[in-house]
Amino acid sequence: MLRPYLAAALALAVAEPSVDPSGPASAPLAPVAIDEFTVPWPDTRPRDPSVDARGRVWFAGQQGNYVGVFDTAARTFRKIDLEPGTHPHNVVVGPDGGVWYAGNRNARIGRLDPESGRIRTFPTPEPATDPHTLVFAPDGRLWFTAQQGNVVGRLDPKTGAVRLARPSVPDARPYGIIVDPSGTPWVNLFGTNRIARVDPRAMTMREYELPDARARGRRIARTSDGGIWYVDYVRGMLGRMDPASGRIEEWPAPSGQRSLPYAMAADDRDRLWYVESGPQPNRLVGFDARTKRVVSETPIARSGGGTVRHMVFEPKTRTLWFGTDANTLGRARVP
Repeated sequence: MLRPYLAAALALAVAEPSVDPSGPASAPLAPVAIDEFTVPWPDTRPRDPSVDARGRVWFAGQQGNYVGVFDTAARTFRKIDLEPGTHPHNVVVGPDGGVWYAGNRNARIGRLDPESGRIRTFPTPEPATDPHTLVFAPDGRLWFTAQQGNVVGRLDPKTGAVRLARPSVPDARPYGIIVDPSGTPWVNLFGTNRIARVDPRAMTMREYELPDARARGRRIARTSDGGIWYVDYVRGMLGRMDPASGRIEEWPAPSGQRSLPYAMAADDRDRLWYVESGPQPNRLVGFDARTKRVVSETPIARSGGGTVRHMVFEPKTRTLWFGTDANTLGRARVP
């Protein structure tokens, strides 16, 4: 997906960016252990995993039109087929224990009962017909982005009601999304050089403009100090925005402007982990938000990764989980 945009992104990354001088050059580099498990249904683009209370890893089979689950103890896979045309883009385990998925091509958000396999679907209204990335808020409501629909939505699982918030510009392409502890969503507007904060009561957006007009934030994370972090896919940067002052700091990815940083997650020690999807094999990079240094670089060597698009941190086992375009499910054990 978005391969035409990849060419445009590379074309934009031509000028040397202005960056914080405390870059990763002098940082000690420690690789992490990465395991990959081959998904038994070929060429189905497993992606966007989520870990349940039993340690099972659920994921979207985007091209295969299924939700899959990996039993980490038995190392076995199971597949639950979805209605034709769903093409799930993202999976999250909800506070109710249900497995929720984004029907990216059939204007649905679905809830899968993990034990019975029963599915309930919730339609998403125009223009939110391409639900993209899902995240639950502390109040139990489900937020989602719709990239082509150019909206951020909120689904109330109790009633099925959906409310929408709209960016101030067309083609803003809401993409990555997180919800902070107060219940406020933060969103990458991937078609612009902006990050947005959604007011959950008024359903309005406040947009923060990144200093470089070429910036294109793709995924987003938050550290314990409240800092909002993004990976700039076009310029090959990791950035931090202070939500109080709006101040921006940036650090170059180890592979530079052609790194194409994509998947990202924050761990419980305030380290940002992101994947450089430009190099082949893809590279997992760890950045310590407290020391402002790169602390780890590890190639995803077995499969190469192709493109790693989304990643989650599971604190109980201190692991990162991700899917790859090489049809594997990946696990990185972080120190």
